[in-house]
Amino acid sequence: MEHTHRGLAPSTRILLTVAAAVVALAGVHAARGVFGPIALGAVIVIIVLPLRAPLVRRGWPSWLANTVVIVAAYVILAILLAMLVYAGIQFGDLVAQHVDDLRRAATDLTDRLTDLGLQASTADDAARWLDPSKLLSIGTKISGTAVSVAGAFFFVLAYVIFMAADAARYSHARGLFGATRGPVIDRATAFNDGVRRYFVVNASFGAVVAIVDGLALWLLDIPAPAVWAILAFVTNFIPNIGFVLGLVPPAVLALVVGGWPLALAVVAIYCVVNVVLQVLVQPKFVADTVNLSLTLSFASVVFWTFVIGPLGAILAIPLTLLLRTLVLEPDPGAGWLRWLSGDPGARDPGPAPEAEPVSASGRDPEPAQDAG
Repeated sequence: MEHTHRGLAPSTRILLTVAAAVVALAGVHAARGVFGPIALGAVIVIIVLPLRAPLVRRGWPSWLANTVVIVAAYVILAILLAMLVYAGIQFGDLVAQHVDDLRRAATDLTDRLTDLGLQASTADDAARWLDPSKLLSIGTKISGTAVSVAGAFFFVLAYVIFMAADAARYSHARGLFGATRGPVIDRATAFNDGVRRYFVVNASFGAVVAIVDGLALWLLDIPAPAVWAILAFVTNFIPNIGFVLGLVPPAVLALVVGGWPLALAVVAIYCVVNVVLQVLVQPKFVADTVNLSLTLSFASVVFWTFVIGPLGAILAIPLTLLLRTLVLEPDPGAGWLRWLSGDPGARDPGPAPEAEPVSASGRDPEPAQDAG
């Protein structure tokens, strides 16, 4: 009697993979206060590291080139931190100044929706967006992100110093290990390039959106247009749903200070500007940059926000790219999953070779004898 060697059943492999992923992600969630700033620091370092090589080629001392990289990383983080702190403080002051107006607007909205035939519970849920405590929770999330950015300063300092010291060694990796570790080096290089291009594209579109939205709100005489411009810029790094997050606070404030006509004007401007740029144009550039499907981009925001908090919304795409680089790309049999994730370079490796039959005794079957 002969049989073939078999591995684990597909269902067992799936269950073990899911169990391992749950354990790993539970650990990340438990350490999100540390993991989030480290991830942000790593992303900033990836963005600014290319500044070092051209400076060294021009004859700059290695220590001076490393200093430029460190300063550039801290400038980016300082600007981001300053914007978030300013936006959070101004937003809290605005809500405090308009508490009574917000409550009156909430009551008016509830009455209007009830008159239109909606159930009282549905009307209350809609009016809850005008509740000052609800709006203050948004400011709290902004402040929480600012705290994460501040925490990243320490990790960026240590990370950049150590990485810069090893940069000369890493630059020789391909020459030393290209024959045996070439695919690994290629995947790491592609991941770094993808992260850089993603943030360059998002920052470019975010700057345009923030300027246009800020000017429009200033012309409409909406209080603190600079705050909403900053919010539009930051939420532009949140795929798919960033537009909605950036729209709600200024629209609510417009409703309070100018009534429904002003609120509808703000919504109309945001829909024209943000939908055209963020929903129709930008996703195409982002998809071509990082090769992630729109569905996966949207799901990654929800997933990573749950795992590491508000900072996960901004880091969703880099973290998803990292998972694909570490888990799917090294596996020749994961071409189908890579293709589903949006990777156009994924290919079917073809059918797996069949296992050689083995006799029941454990010895290879003896070759058949010729009849003659």
